This record gives sequence, C-alpha cells and structure tokens, in this order.
Amino acid sequence: MEARYEERASRLGGAVVWTWSGPRDPARPVLPDGCMDLLWYGGTLMVAGPDTRAFTPDGTAGDGRSAGVRFAPGTAPALLGVPARELRDRRVPLDALWPGAWVRGLTERIGAAADPAAALEAVALRRAAGADAPDPLAVSVAAHLGQGRSVDAVARAAGLSTRQLHRRSLTAFGYGPKTLARILRLQRALALVRSGTAYADAAHAVGCADQAHLAREVRELTGTTLGGHLAGAGHGAAGA
Repeated sequence: MEARYEERASRLGGAVVWTWSGPRDPARPVLPDGCMDLLWYGGTLMVAGPDTRAFTPDGTAGDGRSAGVRFAPGTAPALLGVPARELRDRRVPLDALWPGAWVRGLTERIGAAADPAAALEAVALRRAAGADAPDPLAVSVAAHLGQGRSVDAVARAAGLSTRQLHRRSLTAFGYGPKTLARILRLQRALALVRSGTAYADAAHAVGCADQAHLAREVRELTGTTLGGHLAGAGHGAAGA
C-alpha cells in the first residue's frame, strides 16, 4: 500500500483534520510544530502532546490507517482539560485524561465510522462546545511569535513580565516562549524552502543570522540536516 497523507481545515477554529494511510517510513518523522493532536491510531484514541524534537511513529500499529485533529498552538489545553506541559513529548491514551467508559464508547463509534477522521472531528466539536474557550492570551502570543516578534516584545504587548509569560506558556504550549518561537521559525523556514526559496534567503526571511544558523536549528529540532529532511521526509501527519 502506498503511503498517503491528506489534510483539510476543520470546522473547529484554527484546527486541521488529517488522515494517513499506508506504512510509516522512519525517514518521515513528525516535526515539532507547536500543536497538539487528538489521534485515532491503531484502533486507539490518543493525544499527542507538544513536541520539542522529531518523533517517528510506529509504522506497525493497526492497519496502517490513522487520523487526527491537530489543534492550533495554545488551543488544546482548554478542550482536553490538561495543561500542555503535562503532555510535552508524550503520546497518551485518551482514557488517561477522560473517563474510561466515555472513551470506550467513543472508540467503538469511531472504529465503526465510515470516515474516522470526520467522526473524530465531531468528538472535538462536541467537546469544545462544552469546554472553556482557549486562553486568548495564548492565541495572541502564538500568533505574534509566529510572525517573528521577539519574546520580549510579545511579553510587553501582553502586559506581562518575561517570567509571567514563560509560566503562561508552559500551560498553553508545553514549553516556554523561546522554544515555541524556535519551532515556529523552523516551520516558516521549511515552508519557504519547500516553495523554492533558497536556503540562505529562507534563513534571512525568518530571522536567522545566516544559513549556518538555520542549519543548526534544523539539526537540533529535527535530528537531521535541512537537505536530508527535505529529501526523505516530505509531509507527514503531525502526531501519529
């Protein structure tokens, strides 16, 4: 079976619904992106916490099909009912966070659904309808850091000290604002290079000192070189 990845915008604001079919290739790791995912993987409901390093899914689970709802940075903790810092670099069964009987019922329904991704999205929408709204400060912080603003500037705009911003960020994103800024910068750089921008120009555009600076960031966050990642990775699901 040929591997295939697809995604679409979710009806849940800022989220993405994705599906994966086929075997998982160790050369296609999931890269840090500041997001958290609700997953259907190997017949199990799980949550993928925010990553600080590349993650290689187990290609042997289930029948090679998986689906997920990827929540925008800072929006998942309110919906899931758990601070992001508790899930950093972890994949956790959903029944460790939500009541077991409820999760078993959801698991049966999604397993029987013709479109597990749509069924999973419906779960997220119902949960969001009864949950607190995402922290607006976290949403704003993620947006500003994603635009390349400095941590100090974002803290000032939010009316917080850098220490207060760090504390709020641990809850919302799983790590501090400096780590989130690096991860979002990496994603911007990868998007530029994939669109045909030269490495050096991409480095300059995202605020790296030079191409060597971008290369170090790529190696530290992905475990490989920029060229090696682009040659072998393609685009993978974020969290399976």
